[in-house]
Amino acid sequence: MGKYKVWVYAICKDEGTFVDRWMDSMSEADGVCVLDTGSADGTVEQLRARGARVAVEEISPWRFDTARNRSLELVPEDADICVCTDLDEVFHPGWRRELERVWAPGAGQARYRYTWSFNPDGSEGVVFWYEKIHARRGYQWVHPVHEVLKWIGAGGPGPMVTAGGIQLNHHPDPLKSRAQYLPLLELSVREEPGDDRNMHYLGREYMYRGRWDDCIRTLKAHLNMPTAVWRDERAASMRYIARACWEKGDIPQARDWYLRAITEAPHLREPYTDLALLLYHQGEWEGVLYFTACALAITDRPRSYICEAAAWGSLPHDLRAMAFYHTGDCLQAAGEARRALELEPGNQRLRENLALLEKAAGG
Repeated sequence: MGKYKVWVYAICKDEGTFVDRWMDSMSEADGVCVLDTGSADGTVEQLRARGARVAVEEISPWRFDTARNRSLELVPEDADICVCTDLDEVFHPGWRRELERVWAPGAGQARYRYTWSFNPDGSEGVVFWYEKIHARRGYQWVHPVHEVLKWIGAGGPGPMVTAGGIQLNHHPDPLKSRAQYLPLLELSVREEPGDDRNMHYLGREYMYRGRWDDCIRTLKAHLNMPTAVWRDERAASMRYIARACWEKGDIPQARDWYLRAITEAPHLREPYTDLALLLYHQGEWEGVLYFTACALAITDRPRSYICEAAAWGSLPHDLRAMAFYHTGDCLQAAGEARRALELEPGNQRLRENLALLEKAAGG
């Protein structure tokens, strides 16, 4: 028995393939409860066989915040700490011990490291810090999608603690559709038109869908909101506008927006890397070398979700290798190709590039 009563809670639908792995990972908790929203693949029976408390309820109309709040209601009232995860997520062993080490009476939430995606070779992709561990009372989930915890208790919430030894990995089903995200984000903006976070997410979703004009319009609206003051997120909106302009064939506007993003958040790698990629496609090799050098000079990886795998992986070195080659410096090109391959050793194209560049350099 630990110092605190720790309960895991989750929502799920048709995730039977993940049950055993997830229950193994969550077994360090005192208990597990799950809201199943309509599985037809035996998920409920599997969870119950593994000892989880499961309630079944259809949420209609579907909203993630409603489902999360219903699942939170399943957690016993005498629990001290609630751990919200999904069935496609896995903790590294020892997470309970680390959580109890940093938690203190009166704490509100815990922040921990989260790997949202992995590259094809198994290396980490998108990494940021998550905050879905919280005290039992005083919190509620809000927003139909991209839901977040909101304090609704009396007074202020307890302090955030940082659990540097907790690592949660996300291994999603690649076939799972995200079709519901767009209408739910549009609903989020209708419900709370003054919420800058929702506006940013909606513009980003339009970008994912290739709706370039909607992307540009929505993200310009985000940038004009008086509450949109977080520079990292503002820079991301500028980069997405640039991407949309690029896709529409307006290269000058794309360049301009990438430069605005760099000015907005010069401490981030992503704007420099994005502009370097654009210049690579334009064959402007000196520009590629300059902006990739700026990107690589940034060595502290942010802890927020505004952090993309490409900028922290092989791409900056890969671009530099090509730029050095085209400017006649094969030795430097081979060195950058080697660094790119070290960061993504399973990439056959990078391996072949390195062999060609080493041969050109006489190595």
